[in-house]
Formats: sequence, structure tokens, C-alpha cells
Amino acid sequence: QVQLVEAGGGSVQPGGSLRLSCTASGRITGTYFMAWFRQAPGNEREGVAGMYSGLGSKFYADSVKGRFTISHQDNAHSALSLHLQMDNLKSEDTAMYYCAFAWNAFQPLESKTYDYWGQGTQVTVSS
Repeated sequence: QVQLVEAGGGSVQPGGSLRLSCTASGRITGTYFMAWFRQAPGNEREGVAGMYSGLGSKFYADSVKGRFTISHQDNAHSALSLHLQMDNLKSEDTAMYYCAFAWNAFQPLESKTYDYWGQGTQVTVSS
């Protein structure tokens, strides 16, 4: 089992920045995928950014490329955290943001790929 806890959401004006964090705990060994998803009311959950620990690969949705940056810290799995730096935020970025974890993810930004999810943190971009 893997537990995920997100933090860092909030309200910001258009053009502003926020940094989301996700702390992972549990029996984590080997390589893995982690990602950020978001879901706005009435919309499907969409992949925003993901990473693969084995190669350090990073993946981004077209809508956030150049504005969002995913990173992670892994101290031999004992302290694993995932971050999402969000710059130049737009009103359409408003959503609940979720952290996700999977041992294998053939489609890193596809929600069906992921096994574990956090509870989410709300991001609101409004003037």
C-alpha cells in the first residue's frame, strides 16, 4: 500500500504561481511512476504532469508545457515527495489537483494507469 498526501493548494490571481507537494509513504521499492492530475467540476480527470523514477523522464500535458514543472525527491524511498511548480496560472487551471502513484504506467498521463491516489488539493485561479 502507498499513501499519498497533497498540500499547497490555494487561491491565486491569473499570472500568479503556486507550488503543490505530495508526500508518499508505504512500502515503496524499485522504480515507479508518479503524476499530477486535475479535475474541474463537470470535467473528466486529466493528466497534467508525470515522471518515471527509473530514467528521470518527465511528461506534460500540452496545456501546461512551459508553465508547470514537475520534480521529485527520493531519499532511498524513505522520504519520497513529488512537487508541481505552477507558474503563469490561468483561470482554466482551476481544479482539484491529485497526486497519483503506480508501479507501471504505460500511459503516464492516463488516470486508469494509476493505483494509488491522494485526497486532492484545490487550486483556484481568479481575479
